[in-house]
Amino acid sequence: MFKRIDHIELLTAVPARAVAFYTGVLGFSERSRMRIPQTPFGPLDLVYLALGGTTLEVMSYPEAPSPIPSRSPETRLGWQCLALEVDDMDRALELLKAKGVEPAWGPVKRPEYARAEIRDPDGNPIELRQWYRP
Repeated sequence: MFKRIDHIELLTAVPARAVAFYTGVLGFSERSRMRIPQTPFGPLDLVYLALGGTTLEVMSYPEAPSPIPSRSPETRLGWQCLALEVDDMDRALELLKAKGVEPAWGPVKRPEYARAEIRDPDGNPIELRQWYRP
């Protein structure tokens, strides 16, 4: 019945900065943009980014008050965690460091996997995980 993650929504106050980070640092590609003209907070701008068959939907309310009033979990900035699988943890961390991104913690290496965490420009956690598969 359930097949895959269709998309992940990221609500940000600074969409250009978020898109630049996810495309320029993490290698997502921009798929499309659209605007929903009427919502409770004014227009909603959407940027769809793709990586490995998963879509990240970068959302912003350019005319909303700052900060966006919190009426429900859907109106808070950010998410709990996004996890990206990497081929080589040490190489991934070296490439990120060259782009000015330091790990928030890690890498932690276990027999089955390695984990580390970075933060996007809004402070949202992004786990990096390398699986050691036989």
